[in-house]
Amino acid sequence: MRRREFITLLGGLATWSRVARAQQATVPLVGYFSGRSSGSEAPLLASFGKGLAEGGFAIGKNVAVEYRFSDGDEDRLPAIAADFVRRRVTVLVASGTPSALAAKAATSTIPIVFGAGLDPVALGLIDSMNQPAGNATGVAVITNELGPKRLGLLRELAPKADLIAFVVVEHGAVSRSQIEAVQAVAHAVGQKVLVVNASTSDEVDQAFATIRQRNVGAILYSAHQFFQVVRDQLVGLAARYQLPAMYEWREFVAAGGLISYSTHRGEAFRQMGTYVGRILNGAKPSELPVVQPTKFELVINLNTAKALRLTVPPMLLASADEVIE
Repeated sequence: MRRREFITLLGGLATWSRVARAQQATVPLVGYFSGRSSGSEAPLLASFGKGLAEGGFAIGKNVAVEYRFSDGDEDRLPAIAADFVRRRVTVLVASGTPSALAAKAATSTIPIVFGAGLDPVALGLIDSMNQPAGNATGVAVITNELGPKRLGLLRELAPKADLIAFVVVEHGAVSRSQIEAVQAVAHAVGQKVLVVNASTSDEVDQAFATIRQRNVGAILYSAHQFFQVVRDQLVGLAARYQLPAMYEWREFVAAGGLISYSTHRGEAFRQMGTYVGRILNGAKPSELPVVQPTKFELVINLNTAKALRLTVPPMLLASADEVIE
């Protein structure tokens, strides 16, 4: 090869390299964080990816997503949010109410797409559902407010339970309102409720020791990401102590739990991905109304009911969206 041709080739390679680096630098980075564990979040990420795809984005091709999980420890979330802000991610995705609050506290400029279980207006995340204003929008999952409904369904399934344990994460930001709502409904219908704290894996074991000592007849879990992290432990202990339990999400029932009632999470996370795609395509969070769920699902595990020697009322069975046998 002649010297002039070699120099021309080198120049061409250098130009191609600069173009490639420039193209790589323009790939937007999405910072996704959650209070759950990577394992408990995994079933939701496919739906999130589908939403992104609707906007023309494929993870690893024209958009990069970095995931962080606090494994049920809310105290770690502000640091995760702050780190994403320092790295100037294009969009910040906050999965869960504590993550949404951490994201909002960390930045007023980077677009935020959240999935929150509590009213986002009451939390101060947005100004209104239809006109969020500011830099945040997303999905109001509306699961934390379902405690009274879950209590009613559990009483239908376990009518002989004189005392029901309401298991909560006391230090969590999402627990106080749930306790008040459940206690109010329980008082109105004459149901005795024992509030039990379980904020760590060890405290879950301690909670069940208390539940057994107090002769609790059934268990209702509050809506909290930590319980999703220790799902198998909760389901296993309920089976060991032969106690009917009402859970937040379908995944608990699929793992052997008795019953769950909640919104449809797959649709919520698809919508979060859709909003991220729209923002990457130029939309502003203030222009995107907060989405509220329209579909709720009741799931019952008949095998678990039989193991507990429970007869599922026909009306309750007929109203179930899914029956696991």
